[in-house]
Amino acid sequence: MEPKDLEKYGKYYSESKFREKLKGAARKLGVNVVYCALTLYYALFSESLPKRDRGIIIGALGYLILPVDLLPDFIPMLGYTDDAAALTLALYRVLKNITPEVKTRAKNKAREIFGLDSEADISYPQKDPSIDEQ
Repeated sequence: MEPKDLEKYGKYYSESKFREKLKGAARKLGVNVVYCALTLYYALFSESLPKRDRGIIIGALGYLILPVDLLPDFIPMLGYTDDAAALTLALYRVLKNITPEVKTRAKNKAREIFGLDSEADISYPQKDPSIDEQ
C-alpha cells in the first residue's frame, strides 16, 4: 500500500468515529500503535502540517475506522494488522513534519489510556525497511 492509496479512505474519517474506534480497539491495537494513531490525530490540528500530509493522515485514520477492510477487524489476532500497517506507513511518511509537542501530547495520552506511568517506554511501531521517507 502506498500513501496515495490511503487518501481514498479519508471519506470514512471523522473525529467522533476516530475516538470511538480508539476507545473500543485500544487494547487490541497495543500501546505503540495507539501512540502512532494519536500522533497522527493530533498532527491534524497543527497549522504547519502540509496539505499532502493531512490527506495521508486522514486516509490512514479513515482506514482504521473502516470496519471491513483488507483484514476485517473481527478476525482474531490478524484483524488489526492491516490497520497498524496503514498507520505506521502514514506516520513514517509525515513524521518529519510532526512537532515534538504533538509527539509528547500523543505519548501522554497513550500512557493515560493504558494506565502507564510517565517513565513507561512507548515508541512507534517498527518501520518496514521498504518504506522510504520522502
